[in-house]
Amino acid sequence: MVGWDPAEERGSPVETTTAHDTESAVVRMARANAAVRSSDTALPASVLADIPSGPLEDPATWARVRSLFTIDPELVHLNVGTIGSVPAPVLALLRSADVDFARRPRDPYPPTTFAEARAALAAAYGCDPDELAVVQGAADGNARILNGLDLGEGDEVITTTHECYTAQAPLNILRNRRGVVVKKLTPRLGPDQSAEEIVRMFADAITPRTKVLQWAGVTFTVGTAMPTRMLAELAHEHGLITMVDGAHLPGQFDFDLHGLGIDFLSGSGAKYQCGPMGTGIVYARNKVLPEHNPLPLPEFWPVITLWYPIDGALPPRTTGREPTYDIGTYLQKTGSADLSRGPALQAASEIWDRIGRANIQRYVLGLCSYLKERIVDHWGRDALFSPLDDERLHSGMVAFQPFADPSHAVDVSKFFEFEKRMEEQHGVNLRFTFFPVRGVEGERFAVRVAPHLYNSVAELDHTVDAMIKVSAELS
Repeated sequence: MVGWDPAEERGSPVETTTAHDTESAVVRMARANAAVRSSDTALPASVLADIPSGPLEDPATWARVRSLFTIDPELVHLNVGTIGSVPAPVLALLRSADVDFARRPRDPYPPTTFAEARAALAAAYGCDPDELAVVQGAADGNARILNGLDLGEGDEVITTTHECYTAQAPLNILRNRRGVVVKKLTPRLGPDQSAEEIVRMFADAITPRTKVLQWAGVTFTVGTAMPTRMLAELAHEHGLITMVDGAHLPGQFDFDLHGLGIDFLSGSGAKYQCGPMGTGIVYARNKVLPEHNPLPLPEFWPVITLWYPIDGALPPRTTGREPTYDIGTYLQKTGSADLSRGPALQAASEIWDRIGRANIQRYVLGLCSYLKERIVDHWGRDALFSPLDDERLHSGMVAFQPFADPSHAVDVSKFFEFEKRMEEQHGVNLRFTFFPVRGVEGERFAVRVAPHLYNSVAELDHTVDAMIKVSAELS
């Protein structure tokens, strides 16, 4: 493109006015100074050294991890699918930037590149800093990604009825505003659902007008971990764009964004990653790595940005392993920002790296496997909406139906009361969800239990015993 100088995007000295001709010298200087650097740690070395590392099944290690959290000891928090708990060392960071800028006001824009935070998070999640931005949450990320795709009237997006409203709302905007066709599929639920049938469901829905496959990394409704790599390979076969609402992936799974083979992903920083509220990530594939995803990079517009040129355009996206430009910075630079949030999310990520993401994933999935066993023992297999037999679909959330009377299973007031009594009478914080079921009219409801690394088997036993009492009382 006219006016484009790739060397400038890498932070090389710029002595002419040919690069981004419409920008001022001040903007060009800021652009040159915004190159992503190698990450420094957000937490002091002494704090990181005190973070335990190793299997959480070891009671001594788990006790040290639990001591990082300030959760009320009278509360059993089993709703990390909605919000996690921020570790104490991260809380200590949150006010630092605001206090510093209040004491010595100065230009806040240069630090908003979040170079160190993006580099650390990219390393943790298996991508490069030029592909990642820190945003306000998965809802923010979903809206940015979906509205940034080059979709027009008649183009199809295939998705499911079990997506969070944070994905369904921007999809509906695309339908109403641009005439995009949103095709929603309802997956089969229950203990015997399988990865292969989910992939077949998507494959059978693809038409010549299909442009995008969109799904949740983990469905917030029943906790099915969708077969993301398998769906990505299906998209590769058909030349389709892939977009994942990965709200529940960061901090729960030890995943690799490049290895997943997808184009775009949003993630929450405040759920399983236990970062501060109002944090999340956007991943936008920014290079062609044939071993992971051989497709050309899709056209993508950074719709919320002050880094985009005020005249002219960006060059065509790269066709090889090297990025043409830093799409992450175009997504990141949106104006003045809460400068404490990026470093705080980085600090939470550093704690997870120190404990070991594989250790955390194994522990959380182990808790949920135990929880499913106890649910099946009392309520039976048919009570489960979550997968059981196919471990590839397991996640840190379990959803089930606790009432024997079929009329109670569709009575939302019963679930409101169930949730209320569990917290007020038994000190357990959980939630109920609602969703369509294939072949059934209307919505169904489920109790959703979502433990995390700060929960114990003893807390799950207390919870199951309490749920047995409450379900009997309400019946």
